[in-house]
Order: sequence, then C-alpha cells, then structure tokens
Amino acid sequence: MQEQIVTITFFRYEGAGAKWWAFKQMGIAGTQMAEVQGLAFFKLLGSGAGRGFSIWPNLSTYGFLAVWETETAANSFFEAHPSFQAFQSRSEDQWTIYLKPAKAHGTWDGVCPFEPTVAYDKTQLVGVLTRATIYPKYLYRFWRFVPPVSASVHEKKGLLFSIGVGELPLIQQATFSLWESSELMMDYAYKSKFHKEVVQKTRELGWYKEELFARFLPYKTRGSWQGENVLEEYFAQMTP
Repeated sequence: MQEQIVTITFFRYEGAGAKWWAFKQMGIAGTQMAEVQGLAFFKLLGSGAGRGFSIWPNLSTYGFLAVWETETAANSFFEAHPSFQAFQSRSEDQWTIYLKPAKAHGTWDGVCPFEPTVAYDKTQLVGVLTRATIYPKYLYRFWRFVPPVSASVHEKKGLLFSIGVGELPLIQQATFSLWESSELMMDYAYKSKFHKEVVQKTRELGWYKEELFARFLPYKTRGSWQGENVLEEYFAQMTP
C-alpha cells in the first residue's frame, strides 16, 4: 500500500441526546465501518475528562482513527459516506487530520497497521500516536502516574495539540499529539521529570501487554476544533 495514508478525526457533541447517540456508536458503528471501501484498519475511540488523560470518561468527545489504502478512498468517505454524515450532523465540531506514516514500531491487536510512506525528519511538524494495553495487575501503578504527566505536558514548547483517547476505559489507552518538530517532542519526552519517570517504570516493570508508537507527517486538515484549526494556522505561518 504505497499510497497508504492515515486520518484521525475528533468529534465534539453537546446535549444529552447527541452524547447518548455518540456513546452508542462505540458499540455499533464498527460493523458499518468494516464495510467502507478502501478502509484497511480503524478504531473508534473514546476520551477521558479534562484533556483526555483521566480515568473518568468524557462523553462529549470521541475519535475515529483510520488507515486508508488511498487518499481518494478517504476523501470519498468524508465527503459522502452515510456513516460520516451521521457523525457530522450530530456533532458540534469535526476535525480531521490527514497524516503520512513516517515511523512506527510495536503492534495494535497483533499487527502494526502503519507502513511508512515518507522519510522521517526530526525537524518537521509531527503527529505522535502512542497506544498500549495495560496489564490489569499494573493498573493502579500506571494511573497513579497519569495526573502529573498530564499536567507536565500542558503548554510545553512546541506542543500544538494533545488528547488522551482509548478503546476500553482504564485498560486500553492511547494519546495523540501534534508538535512543531520531533526535536521539541523528544525534548519533552526525555527531559520532563514526570515523563522520564513513566518511561523508566515502563522498562522496569513491563506493565504493557501490547504497545505501539508511531510518528506521522501531518499534511492536510478539514474542519475545526472548538472554533480553531491549529494546523491550518500553523501552515499559514510557515508559508513564505
């Protein structure tokens, strides 16, 4: 799949009816998505309270991660597919980021769904996805470290956007973030006291049953998030 691209879409809902509808889709929309032409891999994601890094769910925010065989297939889905139209009509915000895989290791449900199609450049804009399934016996230790790590990433130099998402509460967790460069992201990851401690504990205890880490080159967006599109603004600033 030389043309493979990845998209991640975030939806924000308001009102009890819309939130209840969105919550139900976590259980039933998968069957519809499995039949979408050109969709090679996908995940429906919930989020946590606050910035998403919480044991408490946020019933207003959901995500849709997709791996497409071609960009044409992705565009067709977002422009005309009934499933996306249903999500779009009921949500207040819909923000989709188009990504080209640059680097990936680890597995998700036993496979690595991302095939790098662009060279990795640590000086470029980067989208970062981390995902893990946590061993139940380590849940308490893991979640004890989350609040300080979440607080430490806020307003870090180079951070454009971040959110915590997941498939199953507590056990299957993921984060997605956008940084001005991998250099700035790595500066946070390995120099932040709290994040360094989590990395160290992960290596010592082996508390993940499965994990995946991927980096992407964001190159296109559609929609907005809470009235803004930070990538569109960033691209505009970078234009000569």
